Amino acid sequence: MGKLIKFLKPYQVQVYFVLILVLLQSLSELYLPTLMSDIVDKGVVTGDTGYIWKVGGFMLLVAAGGMVCSIAASFLSAKAASGFGKLLRSKLFGHVENFSLHEFDQLGTASLITRTTNDITQIQQVLIMMLRMMAMAPMMCIGGIIMAYSKDAKLTLVLAVSLPVLVLAIVIIARKGLPLFKSMQVKLDKVNRVLRENLTGIRVIRSFNRVGYEKTRFDAANWDLTDTAIKVNKLMAAMMPIMMIVLNLTTVAIVWFGGIRISNGHMEVGDMMAFIQYAMQIMFSFIMLSMMFVMIPRAQVSATRINEVFATTADIVDPDKPKANNGNRSQVVFENVTFSYPGAEMPAISNISFKMNPGETTAIIGGTGSGKSTLINLIPRFYDVGSGQVLVDGIDVREMTQADLRQKIGFVPQQAVLFTGTIAENIRYGKEDATDEEIRHAAEIAQASGFIAGMPDGFDTKIAQGGTNVSGGQKQRLSIARSLVRKPEIYIFDDSFSALDFKTDAKLRAALKDETADATVVIVAQRVSTIIDADQIIVLDNGEIAGIGSHPELLNACSVYREIVMSQLSEDEIA
Repeated sequence: MGKLIKFLKPYQVQVYFVLILVLLQSLSELYLPTLMSDIVDKGVVTGDTGYIWKVGGFMLLVAAGGMVCSIAASFLSAKAASGFGKLLRSKLFGHVENFSLHEFDQLGTASLITRTTNDITQIQQVLIMMLRMMAMAPMMCIGGIIMAYSKDAKLTLVLAVSLPVLVLAIVIIARKGLPLFKSMQVKLDKVNRVLRENLTGIRVIRSFNRVGYEKTRFDAANWDLTDTAIKVNKLMAAMMPIMMIVLNLTTVAIVWFGGIRISNGHMEVGDMMAFIQYAMQIMFSFIMLSMMFVMIPRAQVSATRINEVFATTADIVDPDKPKANNGNRSQVVFENVTFSYPGAEMPAISNISFKMNPGETTAIIGGTGSGKSTLINLIPRFYDVGSGQVLVDGIDVREMTQADLRQKIGFVPQQAVLFTGTIAENIRYGKEDATDEEIRHAAEIAQASGFIAGMPDGFDTKIAQGGTNVSGGQKQRLSIARSLVRKPEIYIFDDSFSALDFKTDAKLRAALKDETADATVVIVAQRVSTIIDADQIIVLDNGEIAGIGSHPELLNACSVYREIVMSQLSEDEIA
């Protein structure tokens, strides 16, 4: 947790003020029993009403000062801890945004969500407690012991017996609780993952009538977390009764032995009352520490999990000295590229070499698992090649900044993704300063203007989370419009026409031809009709190139391509 304290630096002035205020509050609370002792011994016993009013008024003033310090310290500690949480969440989010897809696969989406929300909240809550209790408890404990000793040294021996018992109980319970807190966070990840899968896959779950199965799966994960939480809470619940027993027995012992010392004339009644108050302050300071021990183990686990994210460095980083464009605008070249996913036994693609020029459309086709999506993911550098190189504008993509590289690319993913907001905002996501005319033009080219015009608010129609209020084909067309409005040098369409009917597909490809005349266009498709007019078709088979050429050339020279065509088209269509 110490590594994360650096995020408190912007709020260090507030932290210093909190510590000063807590010190003043502690001093006021330590001074109050002494004033009460003076009132009893010098005012009540002697019957001096004036002294009682004088010291009592001062006592009220000290108590009011302590109250003001307590309120101010609570406000500032809450403000500092909230600012710390905000800054930590922002830094963690920014760090995760730089991850490559490999790091996301490694840590897991559900775990990253839990770490960014629940884990940071745990640390934030503990920080508030630390600024108040962790600072106050030692002051009250040490100050109480000193003041109690000043009242009666021999009676302090009672505390020498009770305090070690209290400390031992806290240590034993804390040691048993730490592994359970760690287990709780892991099980919370599991609940988050199951819940996320249920929410995102609700249509599949209902269509296959698996609601009961998913409910059972969630209940299993939920009960697993609940059982662990019950064990932890039972363990921590035992702490308070133990402390109260020790506290009450200590009070009885003080009254017993204090009464004997008063009867022998070694102690005043007021001193014994003050001694009881100091004993209570000492014991309650340990109770405050015990509350910290309840929260710190869980916060320590959360801090470890957050540090794991910060310690995870992205495999893909920008070069120290990025290269500038040498004039080969929009050209994409693969030179002997081989790539393997982490932990895979076989490469996903092997010895891939080809060239894509501006003004040309290159299509990539192949069976499932042949490496089509893997290949195009190397162009925007979602992954780095294992060997060989990918050149964009004549420069190895590893020698360009990621921002400059991706600024050249308009990427339409295989699974169309829309964000919460209006249709216009989703299209403008590709270009922040796009005008209304540019948005309408992009929608028209993407064959989306027709269904947009039929919506209640047109381009101002709200898109639900995940685009659930539009069809699959409409989502794909809006994703294509988002890419078109950017006017990039390189267009990548990863099987983004699959949900379109043949008529819309044909219209869209015809409109794209004029719009992307000067750009390099890459189309990944399963349908032969989508790529039949491409200038260059690359056929992949088991991660290797089985053939490159135009449609007629491949029909004659590539058996793999011929099999794909014959499985989709009739003999008349082929002819």
